[in-house]
Amino acid sequence: MKNSKLWFWAFIFCAVFPLWAQLGETPGSGYDGQYKRVQVAYLKTTSIVFEYPIKSVDKGSQEVLVQKAKAVENILLVKAARENFKETNLTVVTAEGKLFGFILCYDELSPDLNLVMEGSMTLNQEILFSAENENQKQLEQYALLALSKKATIKGLKTRKFDIKLEVSGLFIHQDVLYYRIVLGNASPINYDIDQLRFFICDQKKSRRTASQEIEITPLFASTKVSKIPDVSEVTVVFALPKFTIPEKKYLTIELLERGGERQIGLHIKNSDLMELQVLSGL
Repeated sequence: MKNSKLWFWAFIFCAVFPLWAQLGETPGSGYDGQYKRVQVAYLKTTSIVFEYPIKSVDKGSQEVLVQKAKAVENILLVKAARENFKETNLTVVTAEGKLFGFILCYDELSPDLNLVMEGSMTLNQEILFSAENENQKQLEQYALLALSKKATIKGLKTRKFDIKLEVSGLFIHQDVLYYRIVLGNASPINYDIDQLRFFICDQKKSRRTASQEIEITPLFASTKVSKIPDVSEVTVVFALPKFTIPEKKYLTIELLERGGERQIGLHIKNSDLMELQVLSGL
């Protein structure tokens, strides 16, 4: 009887112990604390997809290769620079202010080929961007808020060749200006956009001095518009770094057509900025 009990408990131990061992290990994809474990190969590439554009990448070893995918901002490509590299780490910061941490391990037989990262997978760290590198998620949120506001500005518009360029709202939050712009096309021909420029220039061009233009590059656009379809309107909010318009100068918003000559421009004086509305906190 005693021998049968010993055999019974020996069987249970042999069956359960491997499960305990597996629970204690972290092979393959998983989490080591807050760090995502990623299996990387030498002959295959791992693609890591983020929700927002990648702002910063730091790898712990030269034995892994890391680069952003061509023509996209939110996909990171990772592979081994040599076989059997030592375990190392990878840190990624994205435009919405999220910090992602990874532990990279070598595995040629079963690497992770595609990973999709969500906001809940981040490290518990607060990322602070410089004024020139404003938090992308915050810009998007306030641009959508500006888009939903009622039109309170009248008269800031121009029309030519049946093409309309109008500023229907001017907003500010902290050090960012939000210009809500309406692009209209009353013609039966689609308008393919080549450029939509913002620059400050002289109100009057002197014959003796060259006119100097100061280009202002948008930080964010609520919609990427490449075409204004025939007989239609498109509204876009552009986030611009805070600036003032000097006396005897104005801000020009210029719309250029690709492969055409329907060019149109709108001039905004400093006095027009009195219509600015402050966007309250979200």
